[in-house]
Amino acid sequence: MKNWLQSYIAAQHRAVDSVPLDAVEKATQTVRTAWENDRQIFAIGNGGSAANASHFATDLGKGSSDAVGKRFRVQSLTDNLAWITALGNDYSYDDIFLRQLQNFARSGDVLITASVSGSSPNLVKAFTWAKENGLQTIAMVGAKRGKLADIAGQVIVVDDTHYGRVEDVHMHIFHMICYAFMEKTAE
Repeated sequence: MKNWLQSYIAAQHRAVDSVPLDAVEKATQTVRTAWENDRQIFAIGNGGSAANASHFATDLGKGSSDAVGKRFRVQSLTDNLAWITALGNDYSYDDIFLRQLQNFARSGDVLITASVSGSSPNLVKAFTWAKENGLQTIAMVGAKRGKLADIAGQVIVVDDTHYGRVEDVHMHIFHMICYAFMEKTAE
């Protein structure tokens, strides 16, 4: 067991080391510009990435807002279970984020996701709509990249395909974006 744990930690270090810091800096600047221009920021994802999107919206909306003194207009579209299930049931699970964006999003807003595969149909559909409607788009993906890498305006690739490791690193990136404001390095 100890050897497996050491191997897992070593692989996690490699995944963290693969983070393209220039891309994270650009994503942080995109979030900053949205904040400065009173634009909305939407976070989406599935499974563990849905939890990461929710966590990101909480940290940016509370911690980052408290630190900079002006509120971030951010929401995770993964958090309204009643609406998500109504959309999935009445339309299609592929529409759960798209249809929420159609209610809230406007040109100039930001859509951000984390997806290990980069090809989840509901994310691809939301990003396609976002691109067609003038939203800034940021996709954090794993080494497979997927369709999101071709659609998103900004792509951050974690060079690993292990779901747990990539999801952990995506949360690292979400935290880097939030803490850049909390620790006032994004000014």
